Amino acid sequence: MSLTGALPRYPLAFLPTPLHPLPRLSAYLGGPQLWIKRDDQTGLAGGGNKTRKLEFLIADALAQGADTVLTTGAAQSNHCRQTAAAAAKAGLACELVLCGTPPEQPNGNLLLDMLLGATLLWTQRENRLARLAELVEELKAAGRRPYPITYGGSDPVGAAGYALAMEELRDQAGALDLKLDAIVFPSSSGGTHAGLVAGAWALGWEPPILGISIDEPKAALQADVARLATQTAAHLGRPHTFAPDEIRVDAGYLGGGYGIVGPLERAAISLLARMEGIVTDPVYTGRALGGLLDLIRQGAFTRDQTVLFWHTGGLPALFAYAGDFN
Repeated sequence: MSLTGALPRYPLAFLPTPLHPLPRLSAYLGGPQLWIKRDDQTGLAGGGNKTRKLEFLIADALAQGADTVLTTGAAQSNHCRQTAAAAAKAGLACELVLCGTPPEQPNGNLLLDMLLGATLLWTQRENRLARLAELVEELKAAGRRPYPITYGGSDPVGAAGYALAMEELRDQAGALDLKLDAIVFPSSSGGTHAGLVAGAWALGWEPPILGISIDEPKAALQADVARLATQTAAHLGRPHTFAPDEIRVDAGYLGGGYGIVGPLERAAISLLARMEGIVTDPVYTGRALGGLLDLIRQGAFTRDQTVLFWHTGGLPALFAYAGDFN
């Protein structure tokens, strides 16, 4: 069964992204055999997982005749950076509702947002979705045709990008005769997680899919992902209802909260960089990698198993956290 070509798509990503082993890190840890899926290499203004979602979101925006896309996120949001880049490539204006206050010296993703031509608006984190909705009405009143993209691009249109990514991974693993005993990745707004779950079910290929929560309690994230996976399956034309207890989540690595770098993240980022020459970001992949390394050390995976870490990108944000690594 194939999902490819079922939905309108605006090409943005370099696909398929690489899939390769991590031999030095695997040997250092004493197993399991670790592989990595490199969605940091999707190519759009620094790459990352949101590019897969934006291929479908931008296609939908263009189909609806939009002239502006708008979304929201943290000051160092990978999603906002990739949305700004996708809008630039598609010839659309971009407005970003960012959380917090503007720093004196923009860097990381924020600097890229500016270079990509996005208009930046600032609000408090708890007000971000309300401000986004207000901005839609303001733009309409000004005669614009806005297309709002929710936090993280995590709706059924965006999540479909990761259903197709699951098909891409299945084909790559099959070509390598690679049996995956688990897929581990960061989970926050739930779109990547929901897409993988819905895609796996639709394909009839269901290796264990474990999301390491970045900022949500386990029950809340399970409920969000189950709801979105159900909606995504319907959007794919393969309806299925997912229950929260079917969604694998580990919320044991929330640390000091969203965007707070602690010993777990610092150690994981440094270890992967020194062992394999691969850099992860401090908010998402760094935290999820730290969780995976801890699970391995606890014996959650055996030496003869094969575990895939899905790198969702985010390198530009690392430069805004330089002080956490001094």
